[in-house]
Amino acid sequence: MKLLQTYKFHLIGLLVGALLGYLYYSQIGCLSGTCAITSKPINSTLYGSVMGILIIDLFKKKK
Repeated sequence: MKLLQTYKFHLIGLLVGALLGYLYYSQIGCLSGTCAITSKPINSTLYGSVMGILIIDLFKKKK
């Protein structure tokens, strides 16, 4: 439980990033299938997750 409290903002960033990555795939995507990130839903979802964690980490205060 303490681990969840420690990384709660990272988890939120992961979930929001995954949602936005999938929405990007479904709404914009890649018609030709040659785009590395947006050609498959798993790629764009994972990329969004990583980006969400990294962006949240930018704003987190360090102790």
